[in-house]
Amino acid sequence: MRIERDDVSRPAVVALIDYHLRSMHEISPPDSVFALDLSGLKHRDVTFWTIWEGDDLLGMGGLKQLDAAHGEIKSMRTAPTALRRGVAGAMLDHIIGEARARSYRRLSLETDSNAPFAPAWAMYERAGFVPCGPFGSYSDTSFSRYFTRTL
Repeated sequence: MRIERDDVSRPAVVALIDYHLRSMHEISPPDSVFALDLSGLKHRDVTFWTIWEGDDLLGMGGLKQLDAAHGEIKSMRTAPTALRRGVAGAMLDHIIGEARARSYRRLSLETDSNAPFAPAWAMYERAGFVPCGPFGSYSDTSFSRYFTRTL
């Protein structure tokens, strides 16, 4: 597996982002989907990476700078054909490493609170994230869970 900084222009990446957004809207209320679209992932405050094996796209993830000491994990997704292969864990480790390299003191994320997200909650907790309240521009909803980790 290799992780690359990505400019969100390759067709396979655009397709995975589209799949991610469709999936989020299928299982979450519309006002509770905070996944970034193409323009959001191209924003200057977001760094976006993809994971590849040869020519096969395995997953993606982003890091948004909230301020000089706080980052947010965005748009983590494993391709359906690469589930249970450690892709998400590899991306999470990469993002944590990048946040440390930027001297962030805190890394946070928002995810859904419904059952399909239970494996993600477990992964984040194994990586040292703990539940927290809303951060940044989020306001609390019954469909969101928030996690944070001190770096």
